[in-house]
Amino acid sequence: MIEGSNDEERGRIIAPPLTPIGDDEDDGPDVHILGVEAEDEELNNVTTFRLPIWLRESSATFRWRWVPLPLRKAGRATATWVQGPDPPHDLLFRPFFPKLQELPVQLLERYAPTRPRKILALLFAYFFWFLTWFLILLKSHSSGNIEGYGLPQSISCAASYWSSGNSCGLNGNDCRPFKASPFAFRCPANCKSLILLDERTVGNQTLNYQPLVIGGPQPDSSDLGVYRADSHICQAAIHAGVATDAAGGCGVVKLNGAAHSFLASTRNGFTSTEFASTFPKSFGFIPLSASQATCPSDPRWPLLGITTTAVVLISIFTTSPAVFYFSTFGILITHVGVVSDPPNLPTLTDLFSILLSRVLPASFIAYVLYLYAVRLLLRHLSTPAYQLERTILYLTPAFIGALNNYTFALWIPLQRLTPHDLQNQPGAKLALGIVITIIITIVVTQAWLIRQAGLMPRYLKVYISFVALLLFLMALPGLRLRIHHYILAMLLMPGTIIPTRASLIYQGLLLGLFINGVARWGFASIVETPAALGEDPTTPGGWWGASYPNITNTSVSIHLDTPSFPPIWQQTQYPGNGNITFNLWEHERMEHLGVDGISVLVNDVERWRGYLDENRKGKFTWRRHGKAGLELVNADLNTDDVDNNASFTSLDNTNSDENHDAPQDLFFRFAFMKGASTGHYGGAGVWLKDGRWISPEPQKKPDP
Repeated sequence: MIEGSNDEERGRIIAPPLTPIGDDEDDGPDVHILGVEAEDEELNNVTTFRLPIWLRESSATFRWRWVPLPLRKAGRATATWVQGPDPPHDLLFRPFFPKLQELPVQLLERYAPTRPRKILALLFAYFFWFLTWFLILLKSHSSGNIEGYGLPQSISCAASYWSSGNSCGLNGNDCRPFKASPFAFRCPANCKSLILLDERTVGNQTLNYQPLVIGGPQPDSSDLGVYRADSHICQAAIHAGVATDAAGGCGVVKLNGAAHSFLASTRNGFTSTEFASTFPKSFGFIPLSASQATCPSDPRWPLLGITTTAVVLISIFTTSPAVFYFSTFGILITHVGVVSDPPNLPTLTDLFSILLSRVLPASFIAYVLYLYAVRLLLRHLSTPAYQLERTILYLTPAFIGALNNYTFALWIPLQRLTPHDLQNQPGAKLALGIVITIIITIVVTQAWLIRQAGLMPRYLKVYISFVALLLFLMALPGLRLRIHHYILAMLLMPGTIIPTRASLIYQGLLLGLFINGVARWGFASIVETPAALGEDPTTPGGWWGASYPNITNTSVSIHLDTPSFPPIWQQTQYPGNGNITFNLWEHERMEHLGVDGISVLVNDVERWRGYLDENRKGKFTWRRHGKAGLELVNADLNTDDVDNNASFTSLDNTNSDENHDAPQDLFFRFAFMKGASTGHYGGAGVWLKDGRWISPEPQKKPDP
């Protein structure tokens, strides 16, 4: 029997040498029984040989004997494949026309041969870019005086005169005045891309994933029309023809007080929403003469040309990966955060303030990405022979990603990867399929290249950790996992270190998406509550505000005005006027939810708040007499009691409209309150102008 030491990792058994019996000395070499000469003199002329796998794994000391043989074979094959080729392949691509690509660096060496001169040239490029860029930007925000109205004030695409729900307070007091003198404004470009991401109810219509424009001129009319106050001003200006989506523009808006009807129309790429009832606040645009229309266009496209020129020049003249990467990062994040896709803030000071608050943490992340991804790729391309290819292949997708609001946001209509959006946003599922297909294609191709380079084991450890973390976050109860732009870049950029053309494209694109995500949205959390995403978290332990009062036919009583026996010429022409009373308290349910009261919207304006400790019967009465009480003109904001059971707001009205007494459809919505906090408002119940009542749809989800 042969005794020896077993090395499982090397797969070799070491045995003592065999010599002829009776030979005490042998001047010749030690010869193995199989005629193999000893190979390792350091092992005292001990001969080694590799045992077959089946023999090694049949040993009693083999620790994986409990694993079935087919699985062991599959595991060995997988491990061998993961290790990649031996030796690893050199995947560095060969440049096209290297002599041509070297010309910019040779030119720089001719005029700036020393390091100080190169640094001075780089600083000059930074200074010249920022000076030109900032002066044009400042002029566009500080010029364009409109004769008779003054200098226009910059507003964001989302600016409006009225907030959703009861944000304007009881009777709209927090959004007063309802009438005001004209106001000159300036809108940025690309306001058409702004859409609602949370549901907004207008009357009995639920709007989402669309612009917010309510009202406007009649079709084929030259008038500028009347818009409800919660319309986005800049989108309404484009709808009316005062501004354009491509260049923005200036105009003059005037608050007109109450309006009794808002028409729907399609103009200039917008389809407005109709609201056939009274709203207490509206606005319209004042036509300007040719001498008044002196507002400069939005400068984002000229500024993009300046930014592109600066980044490209720095790229083709520098061979340093750090200079190339951090120059691209710094210039692009400044441009995106202030010009091309800024947050919805009106002034330059606000934009620079929010940008600087995001640049510092973004710079730290960019540095980490440089150390562990960017540097490992670009150091292979730091010779002058790659100048032009690196510039084209890296910067083109970087700009595509950074200008996400003009590229992917239009090509793939998917704003947020949430279950609610995937179920409700038009085209979201198709867009998700496209995104997943693109990501899988990139991951598979890069994984193959990583294996060819012999780096697969290392990357498997990293990405298995990433996947485990994401699965853990997905499993957290009551939270939604959100993969933002900047998170996607952080996850995928380490897989782009292989020096291929595809890696240059992918890494540039991911850098652009990182810049756009941080500059536009900041560092949003990777997990968010459903309520923060506009969902109704009516799950066990969910939010109380996701529930709302149940309004049924049994909880509503209507008393219409009926004349006794007046002469026929004095009888009312509008039989739909009268009182409607709601019995609101659901004591057991409200106690279960822990709520204190109920808020009531009438025509999307909060008109009543009732609390259990103040109103024992919980009755709310609304008196309809035409348009009276809806315009909030000269209003007595204190509620009056009717038989100590109901309350309503009585408003004096000086409108001389001959049809002022004609009833309109009224829209009622209800929400629970806890202290001063208000939950979600349910669907609208409609009191038709002929006196009939249409109850809102009951709550479909169970209470938490």
